[in-house]
Amino acid sequence: MEYHADRFTDHSLMYWDDDRLVAVLPASQTNELLVSHGGLTYGGLVLAPRTRALDVLQALGALRDYARATGIEKIVYKAVPYIFHALPSQDDLYALTRLNARLVRRDISSVIHLDAPRKPSKGRKSLISRAKKAQLVMSESDDWNSFHRLLADVLARHGAAPVHSVDELRYLKSRFADRISLRCVEQDGKLLAATLIFFFDTVAHTQYIATSEDGKFLGALDFLLDEVIEECAGAGKKYFSFGISSENGGRELNEGLIAQKEGFGGRGVTLDWYEIDVND
Repeated sequence: MEYHADRFTDHSLMYWDDDRLVAVLPASQTNELLVSHGGLTYGGLVLAPRTRALDVLQALGALRDYARATGIEKIVYKAVPYIFHALPSQDDLYALTRLNARLVRRDISSVIHLDAPRKPSKGRKSLISRAKKAQLVMSESDDWNSFHRLLADVLARHGAAPVHSVDELRYLKSRFADRISLRCVEQDGKLLAATLIFFFDTVAHTQYIATSEDGKFLGALDFLLDEVIEECAGAGKKYFSFGISSENGGRELNEGLIAQKEGFGGRGVTLDWYEIDVND
C-alpha cells in the first residue's frame, strides 16, 4: 500500500494473544473514523491459519474497545469476499453482528467459477470468432504508456479516470512481478484491447479492462478475455473476477457493464461494508 501512503493516515493494527499474533487489520483514519483501509477495495482482518471463531470475536471486541479509548467514534469494516480466502474465513461476519454492526454499502462483482462448465453468450462467441478470423493474438506487454492512454480515453467517456498513474502501475509491477500481468491485443502495432490482471493464489482479477473502437468491431476484448480465462482455468485457478459493476456507493447498477461480464459466465459476488458505532 505504500505507493499511495501520502493519501491516507495509516492506523493499521495488530491483535496479539500473549506472544501469538492472531490477526492484523490494514486501516486508515480520517478524523474520528477508522476504515479498513481507505486505500483498499476490500479489507478486514487478515488471520493466522489456525485462528478460531472465538479469537475473531475477541479481536473485534478489542478493536471496538481500542477505538473507544482512542477517540474513534465509528469503524467502517470492508469484508473480504469469500473467493479471496485461502481457508473458510467468515467468522468476522458473525462477530460483526455481535457488535451490532450495520451493513451500509453493498457492491456487486462478477465472478466465474472456473471449475464449472462455462457457456459464453452467443454475442460473445460471435465476437471471439471474428477476432480469430482476423488472426488476432494475445501477448504480455510492458507498454504502460500506451495502455494508460487507452484506458484514460475509455474512462473519460464515462466521466472517470484511472485510479493509478503510469508510474504507480510500473511500481506495482516491479514489486509483484509474478502477480501482475498486462495482457494486450495489437494489430499492425496499434493497441486494440488490454486488461491488467492481478493473480492471487486461487483467483485471477481484472483490475482494468479497455478497448478501442477498432478493437470493439474486431472483438479484440472478447477474444482477449476468453484467452485469459482459459489460461487461468488451465493453471488451476478457482475463480476469475471481473470486479464490480455497481456505482454511486453501490446504489446504482451499470447494466451494460454487468451484462458484458455475465456474457462470459460471470455471476454475482458481493463486496460488503459494515459500520460499527463505537459508543453503541
